[in-house]
Amino acid sequence: MKLLSYRTSDGESWGALVDGEIVDLATANPGWSSLAAALADAGTDGIVRAVTARVGTAPRLALDSVTLLPVVPAPGKILCVGLNFEKHRIETGRERTEHPVIFTRFPDTFVGHGTPLVRPAESERFDFEGELALVIGRGGRRIARENALSHIAGVTCLNDGSIRDFQAHTHQFTPGKNFPATGSIGPWLVTLDDIGEIADLELVTRLNGVEVQRAPLSDLTYSIPEIVAYCSSWTQLRPGDVIATGTPGGIGARREPPLWMRPGDLCEVEISGVGVLRNTITTEDVTP
Repeated sequence: MKLLSYRTSDGESWGALVDGEIVDLATANPGWSSLAAALADAGTDGIVRAVTARVGTAPRLALDSVTLLPVVPAPGKILCVGLNFEKHRIETGRERTEHPVIFTRFPDTFVGHGTPLVRPAESERFDFEGELALVIGRGGRRIARENALSHIAGVTCLNDGSIRDFQAHTHQFTPGKNFPATGSIGPWLVTLDDIGEIADLELVTRLNGVEVQRAPLSDLTYSIPEIVAYCSSWTQLRPGDVIATGTPGGIGARREPPLWMRPGDLCEVEISGVGVLRNTITTEDVTP
């Protein structure tokens, strides 16, 4: 099942994509004001039952009549795994670590499918990073690897857009990863029962139609269960939290010459069985 968050002239809502149309799930379910709230209350199984009960009678919205938001518009946590494809680690010159490299992003750094990514005025080194992101469906602390998949609601596409010169100011990634509207998530979450084995999926990033990244998810240095287990060892994961699992090699900063995203460009992140996340690039308006 595909679940998404969106905005209309009446405000923000969320629902399921059925036969190319949106079945709203917020208005008919008290307490389900957001996807995260529904996951916390009923889990993916409860959401599926609600869709099944409403699909024949509920009014539907055309997909092109709404503005798509990040799958979870305001997650409590956004955790990102760095250097998690071996080719990417090698191209950055970093040593392999015993544990995953984790950094965080803020919710306002992400937009949804179809909304432009914003290159900030402070830099022209705006880089692409196609990734697969997990959305937590069932919270937990100290989750065992063998139980990790049962805590995941589904997966989605993510562009971890990065301001490379700010990222390189120190060995910490935070500044270069947290300019507003520099990343994107979407277009929707696909529940695990609809995608099979995550390791069988393939990720492709394209800039202006030209392929710049490609890798199977089986190439992750730290597997999905390892990532969930490690993150939950030091923080409480909650429904709606997002974990970005890392980008393959081929980033713009390590090309010769470097390849940056510029205003007018189109960046696409595609994951087989999930969908295509598309965003154009614009520049920040700093007019007083």
